[in-house]
Amino acid sequence: MNFGGTIRINKFGLCIIIGACILLFYYLNSESKSAADDIKHEQGNTINLKRLLIAAIEVAEKGGKEVHDIRQQDDVKERSKGKLQGGVNDPLTLADDKSHCIMYYSLKQNFPKLKVISEEKSEDCQEVPPLDFDLQVAKDVIEYPDDNVSVDDITVWIDPLDATKEYTENLLKYVTTMVCVAVKGKPVIGVIHKPFDEKLSTYWAWVEKGLSRNLNLDVPVESKLKIIVSMSHAGEVANITEKAFDKSVEIVQAAGAGYKALEVVERRAAAYLHVTNIKKWDVCAGNAIVNAAKGKMTTLKGDELDYSNDKDVVNRDGLLATRDKHEWFLGRLTTVMSKA
Repeated sequence: MNFGGTIRINKFGLCIIIGACILLFYYLNSESKSAADDIKHEQGNTINLKRLLIAAIEVAEKGGKEVHDIRQQDDVKERSKGKLQGGVNDPLTLADDKSHCIMYYSLKQNFPKLKVISEEKSEDCQEVPPLDFDLQVAKDVIEYPDDNVSVDDITVWIDPLDATKEYTENLLKYVTTMVCVAVKGKPVIGVIHKPFDEKLSTYWAWVEKGLSRNLNLDVPVESKLKIIVSMSHAGEVANITEKAFDKSVEIVQAAGAGYKALEVVERRAAAYLHVTNIKKWDVCAGNAIVNAAKGKMTTLKGDELDYSNDKDVVNRDGLLATRDKHEWFLGRLTTVMSKA
């Protein structure tokens, strides 16, 4: 054997291989682009949920950019909308306004018949550019089957800036922008974007279809019981949880309903507990992601929230979100609260 012999390369064969690779690349890219183009078009009175998911991701990120950029200014033009339950100030900023404008009107521009409910309202919105229906985002969801739903059955809830109070205080890790798609009142798509995360993370889920790759679900349950609650009423919740469980429970104080829902999904907290009124645009996106992760979110009466557009925007019955043992948590909490 001549192990030291010269290897001869067939130039014609090499050209064939290179050419085939180039053709395959363009074919795959054109297939993805064609599929993305296909979902840019509405069909009568139905909406393609795959298309709506891609749009939801894009508007959450565009709203997040407004939120991020305005925070770099010296003045975020803070004002007050009034007082929340418990007397906590409910602030509003220029970032809320700008994020609302781009999120709300981008959706309405591309889905004119869509019912969109936003936390904010503004009549001073400039014309928004058309959505890109980003090809890279489309590649992540294109494998899912189309799901065309009557527009009359869909309600979209958006929160242009969750945790505004913390935003004004530069507690920026709690800040999110959120979009939720509800079908017949049930949350089926949730998007939560963190504009101040180092990786500009966007988390999304489509119930029974799939989740974003950055959602880490394969996390073991911690031995120490942690319950995440709102900073504004941590003391009240601590009294309830100590009676419902024991003093070994760790109360984790945080802000932003979207942030807290993700902490439960990735098992950094066993439960998210809220005992006062909460708006549905605060919890709908988290509800969808919790459900997609095989968890559960209910009122403290054990009822699922109804996100239909003809229902009250306020949930007045408290909130419990868990990945595991939901009925166990609910039973202990309701027993204590019924005696209060």
